[in-house]
Amino acid sequence: MQIKKPDEIKSSEITSESLYFNRRTFLRGAVLFGTAAATGLIYRGLNTPNQKATGSFAPTAKQVAKYTLPDGEKATDFADITNYNNFYEFSTDKQEVAQVAKNFVARPWTISVGGLVHKPRTFDIDDLIQIAPLQDRVYRHRCVEAWSMVIPWLGFPLSKLLDRVEPTSQARYVSFTTLLDPKRMPNQNTGILDWPYTEALRLDEAMHPLTLLAAGLYGKMLLPQNGAPLRLVVPWKYGFKGCKSIVKIELTREQPPTTWNLANASEYGFYSNVNPQVDHPRWSQANERRIGELGQRPTLMFNGYADQVASLYHGMDLRMNF
Repeated sequence: MQIKKPDEIKSSEITSESLYFNRRTFLRGAVLFGTAAATGLIYRGLNTPNQKATGSFAPTAKQVAKYTLPDGEKATDFADITNYNNFYEFSTDKQEVAQVAKNFVARPWTISVGGLVHKPRTFDIDDLIQIAPLQDRVYRHRCVEAWSMVIPWLGFPLSKLLDRVEPTSQARYVSFTTLLDPKRMPNQNTGILDWPYTEALRLDEAMHPLTLLAAGLYGKMLLPQNGAPLRLVVPWKYGFKGCKSIVKIELTREQPPTTWNLANASEYGFYSNVNPQVDHPRWSQANERRIGELGQRPTLMFNGYADQVASLYHGMDLRMNF
């Protein structure tokens, strides 16, 4: 995929007018009602999905054509993207997450950004997503369990946020933390993982133009099951690297612990780059099943983004640093 400079981004790739006014309608409504309860009702009204049979959004043929990779790969169906989800805070059953999460309210919401930065700050979510124009980015999404999707994310480069807080010269890593609230995320009442969920990147990975903070998909704001209101998207890494419902971002000098690496370091390495030559201990990573298709297809090195990101790992043993 070609990486575009800011002045090369087409107006069609910036937040749609309808999405912009939907968000402004939400904000006006929140002010009028003046309570968190009212805010939640408005947010659910804008974002609650219907049953998978109909979906909450059916893109037109023109919209589907817009969400296509340069090689002709089309975006995965919206119903599949929003009804087949890894989000252990709600459920370990991928087809159950949407139902369990349907009443999750992601307003009000703040995200703290600190650690080794010159200008630590706590952002309100609606201020945060104004930092840069929201862009449509169609990315391959590869799960470690050998299934994949093509997802049209709506977001902005993480680097835009990091530039605002000005990392110090000592900063080497960026860590991300998901909301910890067992009442709202019921599977956090179990010990299946060490909560809250955390993930991390090297600073150069975080600053790469492909790395996004996503606030939506298919031109709509994120639904709860997809990580509302804001999630990390790193398209050349396995899906578990995408921290969802982020409440904290911290820059550090030392490599931070991450949830899956702590849970099982032999299966889930810190780097988590898509590499068909390195098998998971329990299955091959050489092939993958694209959701919505029959059969399998070969897994691409760095998920097909080798031209853009391979230089980040020059000289590294990618079998050891998996």
